[in-house]
Amino acid sequence: MDFRFTPEQEQFRREVRRFLDETLPTDSAEVQGAEQPAQRLVFLRSFTQALVRKGWLTLAWPREYGGMGAGPVLQAIYVEEMAYRNAPYRNQGVDRVGPTLMVYGTEEQKRQFLPPIARGEVTWCQGFSEPGAGSDLASLRTRAIRSGDEYVVNGQKIWTSHARYADWCILLARTDPEAPKHRGISYFLVDMRSPGVTVRPLVNMAGRAEFCEVFFEDVHVPRDHLVGEENRGWYVATTTLDFERSGIDRVVSGIRILDQLMQLARETGDLRTRPALRQQLAELKLEFEVGRLLAYRVAWMQERGLIPNAEASISKLFGSELQQRLARVGMQMLGLASQLRPGSGWAPLAGRAPEYYLDTVALTIAAGTSEIQRNIIATRGVGLPRG
Repeated sequence: MDFRFTPEQEQFRREVRRFLDETLPTDSAEVQGAEQPAQRLVFLRSFTQALVRKGWLTLAWPREYGGMGAGPVLQAIYVEEMAYRNAPYRNQGVDRVGPTLMVYGTEEQKRQFLPPIARGEVTWCQGFSEPGAGSDLASLRTRAIRSGDEYVVNGQKIWTSHARYADWCILLARTDPEAPKHRGISYFLVDMRSPGVTVRPLVNMAGRAEFCEVFFEDVHVPRDHLVGEENRGWYVATTTLDFERSGIDRVVSGIRILDQLMQLARETGDLRTRPALRQQLAELKLEFEVGRLLAYRVAWMQERGLIPNAEASISKLFGSELQQRLARVGMQMLGLASQLRPGSGWAPLAGRAPEYYLDTVALTIAAGTSEIQRNIIATRGVGLPRG
């Protein structure tokens, strides 16, 4: 892997930073806060359209699908700068649905669904996990029964991010209950406005309702909204999951918190008076640089036409567990003040410490648990036998 960036790539990085300086509010985390969801939606839509005008929302998409044809490394630079500033730079339609349809979708599906995603006009959610099928996703029980030119879907999904705002859903449902569990699943595109779809927000322990449970009761899905072959949807889904797990944002979003903690430690004198803390922060700084390079390795492989399957899991696993280590160090460093939430005049880091700490709990669960990632690394990366 070449660790150097080209002059063109460095110029692009500077352009992204100028754009963020001009476009992003001083405290984007506060603007995006769940306490004011209406204000959040206005901000998200406005910022998304600014990205569309720049051509960056679908930066890495091929030009024939509304993108700029940028390579994975340039895309990683863009994501790194956006994630560091906590900017809402992409969505599930852009980084999961669109790329999956480019691989498995029919020409008609591409014509219908890709342009609205590229224009930032639609919101997608991901209907994979169920109450009894999370890490063991192939155990899902939602059924889709063929009826003429339609499928009739019944079942329940859970932990569906932003489902209450979504226009469409990528859905996994069992179409052959007699087949081995990985072989009887199909992958559908479902209109969330369809009769029989019910969405209920779930409030997490950080006090936000980002997750939802979704119920499907006799929901009719047109046959031409089946992606790939019937009963072969598991393989389509693994492609979607690979896109989800490949991202430098899983590391970079913690680097900003680390930098803020280090700055605070300088201002308070903790770097000088607390040698153990100084050692912890130094080790974290090195680890985050390792995580950053692991993520760029994934982009480097993609740019050369390689498939970073185990490598994507390594990056995801390292980045999510690293952020949990940082959160623990941050809480220990700040002491009792680490519990103060946004709005308190005494809260260090504007109250982000407890929010960050709670958010990191989910990082080793979302997009595949750490145990799942280790299994992928063992079997597909190291070549160890199953069982």
